[in-house]
Amino acid sequence: MNKEEICAAIEAILFASGTPVGTDRIAAALELDTATVKDCADELIDTYMKRQSGIRIIRLNNNLQMCTCKEYGEYVRKVMDMKKNTPLSQAAMEVLAVVAYNQPVTKAFIEQIRGVDCSGVVSSLCLKGLIEEKGRLELPGKPLLYGTTDHFLRCFGIETLEGLPEINSENKENKEPDE
Repeated sequence: MNKEEICAAIEAILFASGTPVGTDRIAAALELDTATVKDCADELIDTYMKRQSGIRIIRLNNNLQMCTCKEYGEYVRKVMDMKKNTPLSQAAMEVLAVVAYNQPVTKAFIEQIRGVDCSGVVSSLCLKGLIEEKGRLELPGKPLLYGTTDHFLRCFGIETLEGLPEINSENKENKEPDE
């Protein structure tokens, strides 16, 4: 298989899948090494960006996914008669931040940080596919552990959790000037 055929095969796999596909799975299907697949994926990503297509290929950890550009989301929603997602509440954003920066975490940990019950917010974020159960903590009661999903990465436009903004522990705006 030449490079052009590999790129076309990756493109076909991503289009048909509709969900994120691991580069290792693509490599296994094409009987190639992951480095070659990543190389061709980079080329495809650049190609779509250069021609200003309505479609993009994005990276989500070690996965690839074909999706529409957000600039054309309103048109896609109209044609597919989809409702626009309602924005997340302040409480949901706070819970997401706690989970994203500290995962895997228990609901009790989130509640300790926020100081309020988070059951409803955690359930809502799970239903929206932004967080998911990642296992259980080996303590009495075996509480559930939560972490973010690939859908979270896609919604916030980041490839990996390393793409999260750094937390600034000092509030520079309220800092007193040195005398």
